[in-house]
Amino acid sequence: MTHILNFKSEGDLAAVQPEEGAPAPGRLISGDPKFTTWNLEEASGGIYAGIWQSTPGKWRVEYDEWEYFHILEGHSILTEEGGQPVHLRPGDRHIIRPGFKGTWEVVETTRKDYVIRL
Repeated sequence: MTHILNFKSEGDLAAVQPEEGAPAPGRLISGDPKFTTWNLEEASGGIYAGIWQSTPGKWRVEYDEWEYFHILEGHSILTEEGGQPVHLRPGDRHIIRPGFKGTWEVVETTRKDYVIRL
């Protein structure tokens, strides 16, 4: 067993079966977004890491978890209730803290890597 994970498509990501999903119907605002998630790591303590991708659409989000992410491709807009829209583009890195409520809008298919702590 190695202690290093490679997020590249020719690395450890190639061995992961992606999970398909979509926003819960009650959260959907517009479009028909489809999610693909490659979860590379599930560690003790509620730690998850991997790659997430979504096609265009907009939905409501509520975070109970802490998440760090890095936008790899595409364009999304994250807007906190009562806050200003944050445009997410390749190279952007952010942390979303527990308690965040707002919307996630995928303008162009977006791919991010993530680390989540429940």
